[in-house]
Amino acid sequence: MNELRADTISGYEKPWAYVVLTKPDVTFLVVITTVAGFYLGSRGPLDWTMLLNTLCGTLLVAGGTSALNQYVEREMDAVMRRTASRPLPTGLLQPREALVFGIATIAAGATWLALGANALAALVALATSVLYLGLYTPLKTRTTLSTAVGAIPGALPPLIGWAAAHGSLSLGGWVLFAILFFWQFPHFMAIAWIYREDYARAGICMLPVVDKKGDATFRQIVCGSAILVWVSALPSVVGMAGMRYFFGALILGMLLLQVGLWANRSRTNARAKWLMHATVMHIPLLLAWLILDKLTTR
Repeated sequence: MNELRADTISGYEKPWAYVVLTKPDVTFLVVITTVAGFYLGSRGPLDWTMLLNTLCGTLLVAGGTSALNQYVEREMDAVMRRTASRPLPTGLLQPREALVFGIATIAAGATWLALGANALAALVALATSVLYLGLYTPLKTRTTLSTAVGAIPGALPPLIGWAAAHGSLSLGGWVLFAILFFWQFPHFMAIAWIYREDYARAGICMLPVVDKKGDATFRQIVCGSAILVWVSALPSVVGMAGMRYFFGALILGMLLLQVGLWANRSRTNARAKWLMHATVMHIPLLLAWLILDKLTTR
C-alpha cells in the first residue's frame, strides 16, 4: 500500500514531504536559540556572513536529525493520531529515502559549520544529533527519564551559536544551555499530558502515561518552572546582562510559573494546551529581552 502511494504522488507533494520530514516547528525553535547564542556570544561587530553560515549549517543538522528520528520511529508514528499523517506512515516517502536524506543532510550541515564557522560549532551540532538519536530516541520506550535525557540535546543549539561566534564554550554559553534545559520540562510535560493516550498507544514511556493522576507530571511542571525563574536571571549574575534584563526575566518567569500552577489546579487538556502555548511564547520573549539588553548597552 505504501509503495503504491509513493509511486502515485505528485511532484509537488514529494518535495514538501521532505520539508515535513525536517519538523519545521522544531527547527524554528532551533533557529531562534542558535541565533540568540551567536549574537550573545559575539565580541565586537556582528559577523553576518558567519551568522548565516552557522544558521544554514545548524538548520541542516537539525533537519537531518529530525528525518532520522522519523525513520527510527516510523512504526510508532503510524499508530499515533498526532503523527499518523507524517510522510513515512502515509507512504509519501519510503524509509530508505528518509534514511539517505537524513544522513546526507547531517553530513552537509556539519561540513558547512566546520568550513563556514569553526570545528567546535560543528562538533557541538554533531553531539546534539548523536545524543538525540543515540540516547534519547531509544530511551523513549524504556524509561520516563527519557525527557530529562532529551533535554540535554534539546538545550545545545544556543551553544552551537555561541561556539561559532565566541570560539569556545565559555560560561555565558552554558547559562543559555541551562535556561533552555529547564524550560523544556514545563513545555514537554504539557505536550505529553495532552497526548498521553497517543503515547500509551505507541508504547512511548512518557511520564503522563504511567502517572495517571498527574501528580508527578505537574510536580515536574511546577518545579521546572520555579527553577527556570532563577536560572533565567543568571545572565545578570554572570555579567551577560544588566538589572533591566534581571527584572524582566523574573516577571516572565513568574508569569509562566503562574500558568503552570493554574494548570495544576485542574489538570485538563485545555489548561495543558494553555501552558504549552505559554512556554512557546516564553523562550522567544526571554531571549529577545536578553538580546535587547545587550543591544542597548553597547
